[in-house]
Amino acid sequence: MNSRTEYLLQAGPAGLLEVAIDRPPVDAVQRGTAVIAHPHPLFGGTMQNKVVGTLARAFVQTGWTAVRFNFRGIGQSEGSYDNGIGEVQDLLAVIEAQAPTGPLALAGFSFGGFVTASAVAQLHGRREPEKLILVGTAASRFQVPPVPVELHPRTLVLHGEQDDTVPLQAALDWARPQFLPVTVIPGVEHFFHGQLTLLKGLAVRHLSQA
Repeated sequence: MNSRTEYLLQAGPAGLLEVAIDRPPVDAVQRGTAVIAHPHPLFGGTMQNKVVGTLARAFVQTGWTAVRFNFRGIGQSEGSYDNGIGEVQDLLAVIEAQAPTGPLALAGFSFGGFVTASAVAQLHGRREPEKLILVGTAASRFQVPPVPVELHPRTLVLHGEQDDTVPLQAALDWARPQFLPVTVIPGVEHFFHGQLTLLKGLAVRHLSQA
């Protein structure tokens, strides 16, 4: 993301995982660690995705250490695509290694939103994120678990009105039974082309709330 980004390889369930870490300034209030999941590995998704990078910047700006990583089979991460099942285990392994204790935030974009929601479901009752951001969640393509009701006040769900990859209706159909609010950005498509500044501002506003 910038010249100060730290890159490392850590152990994962299918081999090594490539990780990138961006930290807030040392004199800033340190709020904890945020782990961000990228879009679908088979369709060009990597931790360098612009939406993922924008979310990382929002976290760093608000005092969080932002951790991005490549799912198995992408970049220097070993292994191969596992239909979302192994990818959830990848995310859990990154949390365990990079944020084993302390305040935790999670975010995911598209396929990464599905993976993040699945990890939240597995962690429920053991480790709850203080903040959760789901962008363009792949609700039309995967069975996305519901967000635990007690996490709703800490959750921001963003979706573009003109999303041509995951139709807005699919996101609303997923959210409706939960009474989970969805913030709809008019005129915006899946990758937030030309609207990354708006995306960052919405994320920063959410992260700045008590």
